[in-house]
Amino acid sequence: MKKKQKKEKQRMLDGTILRLLRETRPIRKWLALSCVLCLLIISCAVLTPELLGGLVDKLYAFSQGKLAGRLSAALLPGLAILLGVYVLQSAVTYGNAFLLNNVVSRFFTCNLRVRISEKLQRLPVSYVDKTPVGDIIDRVDEDVSNMGNTIHGVIGTLMTGFLQLLAIAVFMFLEDWRLALVVVLLMPMSILLSSKLAAMSEKHWNDTFTEGGNLYALVEESYTNNPATKAFNLESYMEARHAKINVRHQKMSAKANFLSSVVQPVIAFTDALAYILIALLGGWLIVYQGVAVGTVVTVILFAKQFSAPLERIAEGFSNLQHAKAASRRVFALLDLPEEDRPAEPIRKPVAGNVRFEDVSFSYDPEKPLIRNLTIDVRQGQNVAIVGPTGAGKTTIVNLLMRFYDVDGGRILIDGQDISRLSRDSTRELFGMVLQDTWLFKGTVAENVAYGKPGATREEIVSACDRAYCDHFIRTLPQGYDTVISEDSASISAGQKQLLTIARALLADKQLLILDEATSNVDTRTELLIQKAMDKLMRGRTCFVIAHRLSTIVDSDLILVIRDGQIVEQGRHAELLARKGFYYQIYSSQYAI
Repeated sequence: MKKKQKKEKQRMLDGTILRLLRETRPIRKWLALSCVLCLLIISCAVLTPELLGGLVDKLYAFSQGKLAGRLSAALLPGLAILLGVYVLQSAVTYGNAFLLNNVVSRFFTCNLRVRISEKLQRLPVSYVDKTPVGDIIDRVDEDVSNMGNTIHGVIGTLMTGFLQLLAIAVFMFLEDWRLALVVVLLMPMSILLSSKLAAMSEKHWNDTFTEGGNLYALVEESYTNNPATKAFNLESYMEARHAKINVRHQKMSAKANFLSSVVQPVIAFTDALAYILIALLGGWLIVYQGVAVGTVVTVILFAKQFSAPLERIAEGFSNLQHAKAASRRVFALLDLPEEDRPAEPIRKPVAGNVRFEDVSFSYDPEKPLIRNLTIDVRQGQNVAIVGPTGAGKTTIVNLLMRFYDVDGGRILIDGQDISRLSRDSTRELFGMVLQDTWLFKGTVAENVAYGKPGATREEIVSACDRAYCDHFIRTLPQGYDTVISEDSASISAGQKQLLTIARALLADKQLLILDEATSNVDTRTELLIQKAMDKLMRGRTCFVIAHRLSTIVDSDLILVIRDGQIVEQGRHAELLARKGFYYQIYSSQYAI
């Protein structure tokens, strides 16, 4: 059983590398050019020992009186050629590195990150809800970078290394087969040890990347919730959590790097052993077999070059294990099932009649939330949804916006089942103001216009005026051109909420969702917002979720939710008169 699992795991790993190579198709022409440059680099590398060996032979002949004329005249042409070869090799090596860096960075890693970004847009909201932001950032940043580095390694390390080994071996055998045999016989031992050590490091690289994702997630969480951490004096607790994950990451990384770094000393040992044997055998051949000194020097130089590609190959094997772990995490994200994307558009004009028909839904199949929910909302009605925390109020909004799809039943807008409509056409019907404000880094005007790209400055100012935020905007240093963001300290939480309300006013959608829209504002600001909402709600179908019951006393219909079921419905006065669950909630808020 274990052998079968091991074979299956190996098959998956091999498939990961093959897929990684297939991902390079858009840049295959540039990679082919890089291969040609690699061949030119190898040609220069194997030519230099031959040139040096010839120069050594001339020096030896001159010392023995066998070379007529001046020594400089005999050596200068060869030295000029040798210098030219070295310059050419350096220039081509630089050009190849420049080519790979630009091509891989611009057309591989950049495109891969764009694909991941587009993939995230097509994934269900449930994936984003369940996955730490830091883990996604880690995959987009670190893992994609490691994949790009592997492309460098495959071309610049493995291919060049193997071709260089082959070329050097051929030239050594042409010089002297006995000396070449000493070097070549030690090569299998180096490659075997390198591949074994690289394979051993693969598990530790997997663990390293997993802990790296956890570390990113914790850092993101710590930064985002820094005010709360300080408010509750939890700095020591967060430091302890960070230290715990960091220690695990450090241990896994140390093991992986240790196994990867051991490869070079192993090759250095076999390389030193080859030097010793060549020196001993070469000296004996010079003395007793009459082999030329230049020949022995050439083979020694080739042997020195022989170790370099071996080290690169060993490094390449190690990087492949590194890349497998990174690639699996990226491909796992790219292979996630996407939301279904029906293309049917909504029939226009939209009146705004909404019906929940026997709807059932749960985030966890083992914990039912909404069961057989039926609601009829007519055009222009202001519908308030109230209930205790966890009753399913926000879930109703998530289903309306198709952030999640129903498990049973259906939701109709003007008689059309929204599950058959494209998500874009469904969501463009709604304006939203959520309890969690979201502002991006940009000017006030740009943030307000987010709901209506291309809005004029007059339209933006009008929306802000109706949302009662024009006054405070004009008190900012640059007014509507003041740059703000979600974490800006220059505006309060209530003012941020007012800006999102102005955004909804500007968008002017047929249906409106207010999810705890006044939860972050003071009483005076709440009254101002309520006045603006009264104007906005006229003629529109509105869903208002609120804990403050004072904000929904004038609603056309109040739905009281408990455990995913509507337990009461009616107007404010009617529900109070019944003295049921709504009366209990209202009394708990306003009891003296």
